[in-house]
Amino acid sequence: MDTATSTRTDPEIHRDVLAELDWDPQVPPTVVGVAVLHGVVTLTGSVDSYAHRWAAVRCAQRIRGVRAVADDIEVRPPDLPGQTDTELALAAGRALEWDSFVPAERLDVTAANGWLILRGEVEFGWQRRTAERELRRLRGVRGVTNLVEVRPARRPIGERVRHDVQRAVSRILGTERVQARVRGDTVVLSGVVRSWRERDEAERIAWSAPGVRAVDDRLVVAG
Repeated sequence: MDTATSTRTDPEIHRDVLAELDWDPQVPPTVVGVAVLHGVVTLTGSVDSYAHRWAAVRCAQRIRGVRAVADDIEVRPPDLPGQTDTELALAAGRALEWDSFVPAERLDVTAANGWLILRGEVEFGWQRRTAERELRRLRGVRGVTNLVEVRPARRPIGERVRHDVQRAVSRILGTERVQARVRGDTVVLSGVVRSWRERDEAERIAWSAPGVRAVDDRLVVAG
């Protein structure tokens, strides 16, 4: 059963985001600016890798009461002797090949000025998310554009998918405030979650359903 939570003030959220950035070992000691207005956190400054930037964003999303995160952090990778876009693209390809859950043979990666562009097709949405996560970890990456299309082997059976997603959300998140609907091959999520972590988990659940080609996330985060 959901428990009522009091609305948190911007100063409280600001304090906790700073503390989480300082606590998380994946975020290096660096200058990351934090501003909060009406529960919306804006992150500024610069970090030396895309992985560190993503870790900082996740820190903010974990804090109770955060309604949205504006990521204005700039990635400034250190100069890596001899590294070219070609070598970065090759490293990205190897990273995808090493992940047994990613159909690397159906994906293509190109690099331009340290920015990776991922294209191709996968059968499941979670494979698309996994492939992007692998690329975010690479040294020298400034950012990732994920253009991978999800093309399921079969179309979803609407009511069955809706029922299965609803049950999984209830089982994993323990809430009845998230509603799932199926429109064609798209799962539409609506309702209220208690954190960005719950929102991300609900989206992961929807992408895991067979035959789903897209997820329309309309969830509201209410800390």
